[in-house]
Amino acid sequence: MPINYVANAGDIPEGTNIIVDVKGLSIGVYNIGGEFFALLNRCPHEGAPLCKGKICGTTLPSGVYQYEYGRVGELVRCPWHGWEFEIRTGKAIFDEKVRAKSYKVQVDDGKVGIVVG
Repeated sequence: MPINYVANAGDIPEGTNIIVDVKGLSIGVYNIGGEFFALLNRCPHEGAPLCKGKICGTTLPSGVYQYEYGRVGELVRCPWHGWEFEIRTGKAIFDEKVRAKSYKVQVDDGKVGIVVG
């Protein structure tokens, strides 16, 4: 499958994302710890622009009366209804059967490319 180069790696600082158009698809490209990931900019719930949502973390299992926050920078929260998805995989936090579409990302000579089939 052909690679669609969309940006230079330096154009996407760690902890941020950009939204690009590839073959008529709006796709968010994220930098998490120097690794790049891509999600379709469409929430599977009601079609919201998912990649315009906040990059965040979530609460973790913890003891009674404790509030532990973790996975900071690994999730995106839908701007319409707050559904949270793993940026690396597209899996919803609340149900592994629900997913945002994800794409393979490849970095060559500092250029970030997305494989869209």
